[in-house]
Amino acid sequence: MPKRPDTLETTLLAVELLRRIPRHRKISAVELHEQLKHAGIERELRTIQRQLEKLSEQFDIERDDRSKPFGYRWKERASGLSLPVLSEQESLMLMLAEQHLRHLLPSSLMQSMDGFFQQARANLSPHGGNATGNVTGRGNRREREWLNKVRVVSTTQPLLPPKIRPGVFETVSNALYANRWLALDYKNAAGKRKTASVMPLGLAQQGVRLYLVCRYEGYDNERILALHRILSAEASVHTFERPRDFDLQRYDADGHFGFGDGKRIRLMFRIAKEAGLHLLESPLSSDQQVREVGDGFEISATVVETAQLEWWLRGFGEAVGEVRREALSM
Repeated sequence: MPKRPDTLETTLLAVELLRRIPRHRKISAVELHEQLKHAGIERELRTIQRQLEKLSEQFDIERDDRSKPFGYRWKERASGLSLPVLSEQESLMLMLAEQHLRHLLPSSLMQSMDGFFQQARANLSPHGGNATGNVTGRGNRREREWLNKVRVVSTTQPLLPPKIRPGVFETVSNALYANRWLALDYKNAAGKRKTASVMPLGLAQQGVRLYLVCRYEGYDNERILALHRILSAEASVHTFERPRDFDLQRYDADGHFGFGDGKRIRLMFRIAKEAGLHLLESPLSSDQQVREVGDGFEISATVVETAQLEWWLRGFGEAVGEVRREALSM
């Protein structure tokens, strides 16, 4: 009879493997071995292979053994690793998150969350419930009603997310997590195609698009690549030391995602009252100053100079005028 600690360790390993098996691509034992290693879970490759064989027999996991290394993924309509202890409030938050993300993320990314969303929907259905009894049909009525009382609305013209090629997001995000070099085949907005080895430093979502911040091999400046323009991505076995001088939050604050270079200016302009009223409620900056002038406002604020700022100002048309910019010392 196996010892209890060994049984517990085997169970925990099975759970970790089930969590990491994807739905929309196949993953090998070697890849899972690497993921577990980076998560601080040291196991022999052969142990993982044996565990995967057992799991594919006991769960709805597809095992592709036509060639080595074998590939594993959840079957199309498999429930996956369910969350039986979701409370009504947790289920509600997941459903609201799904509504918010549906038009913000590519469908392939939303599909990877299907197991969680399905469990939340089941919990909030009229006949919802689970083995622990945390959710019942009577107890979740208010939560179900709440879904029809709130909605996330877009502040701009809604757009559908661009399509990201299969496997690209998974490869990029895994390489980013593990600090591994990436070999990319990329086509820019002008249609020019290029292959490059890059150091992935961060992922950012801007509207419905996802962007990779990276450094090209041999360079020390950052580039921004749209994930939907990556034709293929392959993670290297070689790792890199993450640059100490890079901070994604500071990179964003410097306006790089708005096509700026961190240059701060004192922006001054006049705006019609009807068009500028919202700036009294949602200021441009913490040091914004407003002066009422006739039928308009005179606004002054410290901002980062970006192309996005220019587009924003032009969007007001004739409602904005007398625009001035003063450079600030760094």
